[in-house]
Amino acid sequence: MEINRTAVVKLSVPSDRRDDLKRTMNTFRNATQRFADRGWDGDDGYVITSGNHLQRLVYDDIRDDTGLHADLTVAAADHAANALDGCVEKMKAGERTSKPVFTSNTTVYNTNAITYFDGYCSLAAYGGSRVHAEYVYPDDSIQAEYMESDEWQKQGAKLRYDHQSDTYYLHVSVKKEREDSSGEAENQTVLGVDRNVDGYLAVTSTGAFIGNADLLNHKRREYERRRARLQQQGTRSAHLTIQSIGDAFANWSEDFLHQASKELVKEAVSQNCTTIVFEELENIRDRISNASKFQQWAFNELKRQVTSKAKQQGISVETVHPAYTSQRCSETGCGFTHEDNRDGDVFVCQKCGKELHSDYNAARNIAHKYIQNRRKSGSGGATYHLALKSGTVNGNGDYSPSTV
Repeated sequence: MEINRTAVVKLSVPSDRRDDLKRTMNTFRNATQRFADRGWDGDDGYVITSGNHLQRLVYDDIRDDTGLHADLTVAAADHAANALDGCVEKMKAGERTSKPVFTSNTTVYNTNAITYFDGYCSLAAYGGSRVHAEYVYPDDSIQAEYMESDEWQKQGAKLRYDHQSDTYYLHVSVKKEREDSSGEAENQTVLGVDRNVDGYLAVTSTGAFIGNADLLNHKRREYERRRARLQQQGTRSAHLTIQSIGDAFANWSEDFLHQASKELVKEAVSQNCTTIVFEELENIRDRISNASKFQQWAFNELKRQVTSKAKQQGISVETVHPAYTSQRCSETGCGFTHEDNRDGDVFVCQKCGKELHSDYNAARNIAHKYIQNRRKSGSGGATYHLALKSGTVNGNGDYSPSTV
C-alpha cells in the first residue's frame, strides 16, 4: 500500500539569489497564463485540456519569449491544462465558469527541475541557472523525517512565496510503501459527517464539533471588503497589495481546512473507524443555496483533504445521498421523519421526543444511511457499526459501549 504525504519546508534562500527566484516565479505564472489563454481559445471551439497538446502549440514561443527553464515550461503547460480540465468538468456539470486566471506565487517543479540533497535542494531558475536553498526545520519537526529519511521517496514539489513574511516554502510530495492491509474486514465502523455553512464546519456522529465556520466566513468577508476598497483605487501599489492579501488569505484558508481535516481524521482514528461518510453536496443545493462559491469550495476542499489524510490511516471516505438526513430522528428504534422535527440548530422528534443538536442528528443519519445501503447491497458479509459518542450501533440496532 502506498502512503502519500506533503512535506512543507521553509527555505533559506541566499540574499543574492532571492530576486532570481522571484523572477522565476513571476515568469512561471505568466507562462502558465499564456498556456491557459491558448487552451481556452482552443481548436474548433473546444477547450484544450492536454498539457502535451498545449506544448505543441506554444511551447517554443513561450520558451523564446520568456527564457524559462525547459522543465518549468513543461510544468507550466501541465499546470494550465489541469486548471482548464477543471473548467471543463464544471461545464459538463452545468455550472458556470470562466477562463482560469493565475495570480498566486506558486511554481511547480518536477523531478528534473529540482534536485534534493541532505539539508538543501537545488532549484531550476530563470536563465538556466540554479538556486541552492537550505531547509529550515522547527524543533522536533516531522517534516525533517520526510525530507531526510531514506524511507520516504521525494517527488515533485510546489514552491510558494509568502508576501507578508517574505518567506519561501517548498511543498514536497513524498511517498513510501507499506504492507497492503486492504480487504473488507469483518467489522466496519462508520463515522458520519455533516458539513455546515454556519456555526461549525463539520459535525460527526460521535459528537465532535470541528472548525469555526463563522470565523472562516468572517475572514472571507474581511478579505473581500479590503480587496473591493483597493480595486477602487486602481493604482499599481493597490494591485500589489491585492495580490499580497490574496496570497495571505489563500494560505490562511488552506491551513484552516488542513487543521479541520486533521482533527476530523484524528476523531475517526480515535474511535477505530474504518470509513468516513459525507453527504453528496451536489444533492443538497437547496440547503446551501445561500452559500457562496467560496463556502462550497471549502466544503469540497475539506472532503479532499480528509480523503488524503484518511487514506494514510487506511480509512476509506464515502458519500451518500442526503435526502431526509436532517428530518429523520436518529434515535435507535425510532427513525420518525418529518420536516417539523428540525428547527434551526435544535432537533426534537415529534414522535419519541428525543432532543439533539440538529447537525449531530444529521451526522448520525448520514452514517446510518450508508450502513443501510451496504446491508442492502450485501457487502460481503461484513458487519457495519455506526460510531456514536459513547459506543456503536450496528444495522440491527444493537448497541455496544465504547472500549476506546
